[in-house]
Amino acid sequence: MTYAFSTLPGRYAVAQLKADAGVPAAVLAAQPFVSITRSADELSIVCPEAMAPADARVEHGWVVLRLDGPFTFDQVGVMASFASPLAAAGISILPISTFATDYLLVRDTDLTRAIEVLAAAGHQHHGP
Repeated sequence: MTYAFSTLPGRYAVAQLKADAGVPAAVLAAQPFVSITRSADELSIVCPEAMAPADARVEHGWVVLRLDGPFTFDQVGVMASFASPLAAAGISILPISTFATDYLLVRDTDLTRAIEVLAAAGHQHHGP
């Protein structure tokens, strides 16, 4: 199956903090995309680069691809239809899923090639 996707504006950072760290208030208000995940091992935050916590281990230079959902929980293979062609092309991803849709982060240096690879796989890019 093929799907539509879009690129969110701006560059993003992936930050790692200690598992018991607090979430900075500025991160909670960031737009248009923030992902916060806490596990026993870490607090991981994806946010616009300007909002990345200064006291975190940070990887800069990511862009966010939004898969145009919503997708129901019984839809199988949506993420794989994106991840497989990107993996075959040697493009690293960071996938994030929410209740209604999926997101893929790719390095900004891989964005043009990622869009080309996904288009060749039949997916439609809807800008920006």
